[in-house]
Amino acid sequence: MMKQNKNYNELEDFLSSSLQTHTHLHINLNSNKIGDAGASGLGSALAQCTNLSNLTLDFYSNKIGDAGASGLGSGLAQCTNLSNLTLNLSYNQIGYAGASGLGSALAKCTNLSNLTLKLISNKIGDAGASGLGSALAQCTNLSNLTLYFYSNKIGDAGASGLGSALAQCTNLSNLTLDLCFNKIGDAGASGLGSALAQCTNLSNLTLNLSINQIGDAGALGLGSALAQCTNLSNLTLVFEDYLNFIEDTFYYSVAESFPKFVKLNTLRLGFMSYDKFLKSSDFINCSNVKILKLWVESEDLQKIAKNKRLAQKIKILVMLNVDSIYFDEQ
Repeated sequence: MMKQNKNYNELEDFLSSSLQTHTHLHINLNSNKIGDAGASGLGSALAQCTNLSNLTLDFYSNKIGDAGASGLGSGLAQCTNLSNLTLNLSYNQIGYAGASGLGSALAKCTNLSNLTLKLISNKIGDAGASGLGSALAQCTNLSNLTLYFYSNKIGDAGASGLGSALAQCTNLSNLTLDLCFNKIGDAGASGLGSALAQCTNLSNLTLNLSINQIGDAGALGLGSALAQCTNLSNLTLVFEDYLNFIEDTFYYSVAESFPKFVKLNTLRLGFMSYDKFLKSSDFINCSNVKILKLWVESEDLQKIAKNKRLAQKIKILVMLNVDSIYFDEQ
């Protein structure tokens, strides 16, 4: 018998409900200004929901800081039967301390197999990213993990630390990692790549490192490391170089790596330029990629048509899609 999902849009309604009966729960309090007190109060209530297995919390833009995130985490730590958790805390005021408190709680949810954590536009920094990663490494049953850490002042140490921790999640098969608009340089990109190369069970990977401070060395290191993820069947790589400093050698290197992805079937790319990549003989002669989707950052019909002409030279391609619609979160 399918469990019924209970939905709440008012904090008071949830607090007055029969807490121990909930197994599948969705609470949407987006843009409600609940603050630290509201988040902590909700955490105390969640601690009584001991039968929860599926939980979605939408709390973006609520003026939640470190105290609120830690209080919410304390409640989640009591939900030890959770297997599916989606937590949206984007556009709040959470720093390192709040991220650490949240991480410590998640580390106790050892039955988690599916986790989506959105912390877009907070300020967790290097320490927060590394700390959250270390906590997630203790969730040994994780198979599906989605992390949106867009715009969080994360640098090389945070990217490398997060990657090293994720390398310990040996059961991961699906990973989405959005680190766009941070301060990651060459060392962070290479370190992250080296760590992901150890996730040998990955079959689906989405990685967004756009708008960082990555140069040719970091991009090359990342590309070489990803080539070791030989079990990938679906790869999405978004690497717009507005603030990155990437030269043509990166695109050639990425193209050279694709013959090594022997199981890769679907490839989705978000680059600023595709000319060097699509003209590479290594990619044209690639014998595995059958579905190719390219995102272009403008609605330039001439550019779209040019990329289509180049991509059509790929020998075994079955499906091609080139447009200006970004494919994130689809």
